[in-house]
Amino acid sequence: MLKILRVIARSGLRSEPLPAPDADRLPDQRLHEDLRMLLGRALCIRQVDAGSCNGCELEIHALGNAYYNLEGAGIRFVASPRHADLLLVTGPVTRNMREALLRTYQATPPPRLVVAVGDCGCTGGIFGASYASCGAVANVLPVDASVPGCPPSPTAILQVIVDLVRARHR
Repeated sequence: MLKILRVIARSGLRSEPLPAPDADRLPDQRLHEDLRMLLGRALCIRQVDAGSCNGCELEIHALGNAYYNLEGAGIRFVASPRHADLLLVTGPVTRNMREALLRTYQATPPPRLVVAVGDCGCTGGIFGASYASCGAVANVLPVDASVPGCPPSPTAILQVIVDLVRARHR
């Protein structure tokens, strides 16, 4: 072990120089700076899958990886709606999930925000309203913002959240 440490001490640090800032990352960095200025504290999100295909959930989960670093921006996902400031709802609301979604909404303390994610959450998508589906989230809850797309990109989801928080703080 000492032999290895001596070699390390003699050779010094050998690493690559830091890469230049990526131009594609600048919009994400601006979003993070906007969030820090707007929030000043954590924004707690409760994500509810009301009957989606999980495509939108994959994009929402991507917000937690190192590339988007949601926690670093002061946004975190919570398990209880009682701790949430914002509900992120995906999928067409199935008849079986309608009551659970309403209870989650009622358990979220006011002022609460609701964001419908994906084409299914915004319009009901290819499922629409039927015997098994209530359709769009807006048919069940008052929606403050929508993120269209099938599935929407993590950046689009984050942008809508920033815009909604900014509008609420005015």
